[in-house]
Amino acid sequence: MADTASRALIRSQGRKAFAAFGGRRSGTRHPLVATAMVLPLAALLVVAFGGWDAVVTQASSVGVMLGR
Repeated sequence: MADTASRALIRSQGRKAFAAFGGRRSGTRHPLVATAMVLPLAALLVVAFGGWDAVVTQASSVGVMLGR
């Protein structure tokens, strides 16, 4: 507990440095920005783990269960 003052000082300095670059810490992202950030990772995971085949298989199974 004796170290809390120094930790608070370090934390506040980090916030000042972050603010100096024009970044904002709180708030929400626009949905299109979030989508643009996620799509490359999603594409990589689909390619790496054969996700497209899994999606097709699952969709086919659901279609059979629904009687289509």
